[in-house]
Amino acid sequence: MSKLALFGGNPVRTKPFPEWPRPTSELGESVLKTLQNENWGVGSDAISRFEDAFAAFHDAKYCISTSSGTTALWVSLKAAGVKAGDEVIIPAYTFIATASAVLMANAVPVFVDIDEKTLNMDPELIEAAITEKTKVIMPVHIAGNPANLDKICAIGKQHDVAIVEDGAQAHGAQWNGKKVGAIGKGGIFSFQTSKNMSAGEGGAIITNDDDFKEACFSYHNCGRVSGGEWYEHQHLGGNFRLNALAASMLMAQLETIGADMDLRDKNKQSLDDELANIDGIDLLGSYDQATRSAHHLYIVKYKKDVFSGIDRDVFFKAMQAEGVYTYAGYSPLYREKLFVTDPDEYPWLKNRDYASLSLPVTERICDEESVWLQQRHLLGNEDDIQDIVDAFIKVTTALKNEPELFR
Repeated sequence: MSKLALFGGNPVRTKPFPEWPRPTSELGESVLKTLQNENWGVGSDAISRFEDAFAAFHDAKYCISTSSGTTALWVSLKAAGVKAGDEVIIPAYTFIATASAVLMANAVPVFVDIDEKTLNMDPELIEAAITEKTKVIMPVHIAGNPANLDKICAIGKQHDVAIVEDGAQAHGAQWNGKKVGAIGKGGIFSFQTSKNMSAGEGGAIITNDDDFKEACFSYHNCGRVSGGEWYEHQHLGGNFRLNALAASMLMAQLETIGADMDLRDKNKQSLDDELANIDGIDLLGSYDQATRSAHHLYIVKYKKDVFSGIDRDVFFKAMQAEGVYTYAGYSPLYREKLFVTDPDEYPWLKNRDYASLSLPVTERICDEESVWLQQRHLLGNEDDIQDIVDAFIKVTTALKNEPELFR
C-alpha cells in the first residue's frame, strides 16, 4: 500500500476538480443580449421569460422569481398564511435559512429528526410535532434527494396544514416522475453560488395554486397586487425581486441542466458502485417514489467503529491531503447560537428550550458520520471519479490496517 500523503507520501490527486459556477460563452451572450437590447429594470421581459421557462421545467403552472432562496422561503411562508406565533415544522438537518426564514416571519421553528436512510425529515415523527398552532410543514429535499412527499402531503391534508417544499438543492429532482416543488402548496429553489443552477444569488417559488401565487407576488413585490396601482401596497412585503441579468444567466443554464443532470447521475452511480465495496463507508438511500435526485451533494456515512474508533476528522484530514476535499456539512440547527439567545430579541420563542433539545439521528449524522463531496465533483470525467475512488480506498485501507499511525 502506498504511503498516505498525510505522512509524506504522494497524493492521489494534485489538479483541481471542475470549477463551479461554470462560466460559458452562452451564459455571457445571454446576459449581454439583455444588457444591450432589452429593458433590464423592473418588469424586464428576461425575468418573465425565465419564470415561464422555469415553471415549465418544474411541471408547475407559476413561478415567482426572488432575490435569494431565503427570501423565497419567507415569501412562501407568508403567502401560506404564517402569522406571528404560528409554528412551522422543519428538519434540524438543513441550511440555516430554512429555520431563519421562519423566525423572520415571526413564527416558531419546530424541529423534527431525520430518516437515517435518506437524511430527510422523518415523516413518522411529524404528527407528534403538530399542534393547534402548526401552520406549515416544510420538508427539505436534502442533497437534491426528494423527501417522502406522499406521506408528508397526506399528513398535511389530514391536519389542514400547508406543505411548502424547500427544494433549494433539488433542481430537476422528481417524485413519482413529477418534478418536485409544486407537489405541495408550493416550493422554493435557490440560485446561490453553489447550487446546481447559479446566478450568484437568486431564488424562485413555484406553485399550481392561483391564490398562493398571487400572495407570493405581493409579498415579493413591496406588497403590490396584480393589476393594482404602482403605489398601492396591501401587504407588508419587500423588494425581493430577481434582477434581469440574473434571470438571463439562469435562462442559459436551463439549456444545459439536462446534460449536467445526466452526468451527475452517471458519476454518482460510478461512485456508488465502487464505494459500496468499502466496509465502513455506507451509502445513502432514497424512497422508491424518488424517481430522480438532483445530486446537489454526494453524501456517504463514515462508521468509525469499523475504523478502530478513529474519528471522522482524521479521515477528513487524510482525504484532503490526497487532494479530495471531504467535509462534515451541517450541524444540528437547534445548536446554533441563534437559538440559544436572549429571549427579549425573539419573545415568541420565550417558551422554547432549544438548548435541551436532542434529536439523536441528526446529532449522530452531524457529529460522527456525514461525509460530503460538493456537486462539482460529480461534473468531472472518468479519471476524476476514479481519483475520488482511489482516495477513499487508500485512506480507508490505511485506517483499517495501520490504525496506530493515527493515534
